[in-house]
Amino acid sequence: METEHNPAAPRRLPLWIIAAAFILLIGFLGLIAWGLRRTSEGPIRVGDRVPAFTLTTFDGQSLNTGDMAGKVIVLNFWASWCTPCEQEAAALEQSWQKYKPGGQVVFLGVDYVDTEPEALAYLERFSVSYPNGPDLRTEISQMFRIRGVPETYILNQKGELHSVKIGPFASSAELEALVDGLLE
Repeated sequence: METEHNPAAPRRLPLWIIAAAFILLIGFLGLIAWGLRRTSEGPIRVGDRVPAFTLTTFDGQSLNTGDMAGKVIVLNFWASWCTPCEQEAAALEQSWQKYKPGGQVVFLGVDYVDTEPEALAYLERFSVSYPNGPDLRTEISQMFRIRGVPETYILNQKGELHSVKIGPFASSAELEALVDGLLE
């Protein structure tokens, strides 16, 4: 007895292939949802405690903000290719020179998406003397979810975010008004 083969009959996929494809699809959609949620969380908010991080400076020092408890931290994100950063460079350095002798305020410059030779030339051109280092793998900027440069974050003595300045400071007086409020 011969069996007929019907070429028009649809072939069905095994149930395990359908189940595996469905599980992969759900996993992929979950990954997309997680990424969107993380992106929409936004930056660290004023009043939030900032997790400690380490900045390795251009001269090889490892500075951990966890070791700076009790001090005000002025954290400035900048880049050598950023024209607005150039506009505030002198104001930042002037304020650093004012606070440096008291030891109660720390300035940290975080060089964002830059090359070391250009960054070092920028620091020399503007006579920047406070510690600066590259944001390796953009870990620090991702923590703060910066949107561009310059951006400055001021942390109080408890390590909480006190204020945020998006864009350049117009003068050292503008920056010092924020810092002085924490030192009183």
